[in-house]
Amino acid sequence: MNWSALEALISGVNKYSTVFGRVWLSMVFVFRVMVFVVAAQRVWGDENKDFVCNTAQPGCTNVCYDSIFPISHIRLWALQLIFVTCPSLMVVGHVKYREKKDLQYGASHKGAHLYANPGKKRGGLWWTYLVSLVFKAGFDAGFLYLLYHIYDGYDMPRLSKCSLEPCPNTVDCYISRPTEKKIFTLFMVVSSAFCILMCICEMIYLICKRIQKLIKRKTEAQRRLFAESHEMTPLAAPRSEFRSKTSIRVDPTASIQNLNNVKEEDRPPPKK
Repeated sequence: MNWSALEALISGVNKYSTVFGRVWLSMVFVFRVMVFVVAAQRVWGDENKDFVCNTAQPGCTNVCYDSIFPISHIRLWALQLIFVTCPSLMVVGHVKYREKKDLQYGASHKGAHLYANPGKKRGGLWWTYLVSLVFKAGFDAGFLYLLYHIYDGYDMPRLSKCSLEPCPNTVDCYISRPTEKKIFTLFMVVSSAFCILMCICEMIYLICKRIQKLIKRKTEAQRRLFAESHEMTPLAAPRSEFRSKTSIRVDPTASIQNLNNVKEEDRPPPKK
């Protein structure tokens, strides 16, 4: 399988990921894919050829090998890496869909944009990214459980006993380089567990950041509503604006006779 092509494809998610996502991507392709391609395949290359049982009964060795190794570690890890990296393609596909939709919108609306940044984790893309993290962590955890269930743990015994037909009796079977295979098995298990931890941390980070934004948005809306409901009415105009030019200021202590005298004085003289 061409792992470099898959790495080039999945690396496009790196610019849409958080810090935890970049650490996860580095862990997958540096510590898991590289170790798998460079070292693990060579270690398990002689798995069937150097599997020996102390019997000359035809078919006994093959039956015992199938019982001890129901599925090869190499093929199981290859499936695991494929299943773990595929959810990232959901994010890449969603971003490509947004970019295409934005181009179509810009062509029909004279250069306007539907998305300010198609790779911004908002709306549906946020949910797509979160679901991809759930799938990645779930696939890793499922394959770890499958490996533990098939081989009764992560140990690689030096000696295995087999009494299946057509073996004449209980025979002793030996696998090649059990210590080296055990080290690689534990390395792949620990790296898978670390990737699960990174996915969980990234999910917690995204959810907490989303809750923080919602709380901030709600607080701003409440402040805006409070300001609108408690907005102060403008001050009334001064009384001098409502007083006519011919009006006079009256002393409330003046008598009626004095007021009549004032009005007669202000009355214009008759025309001759």
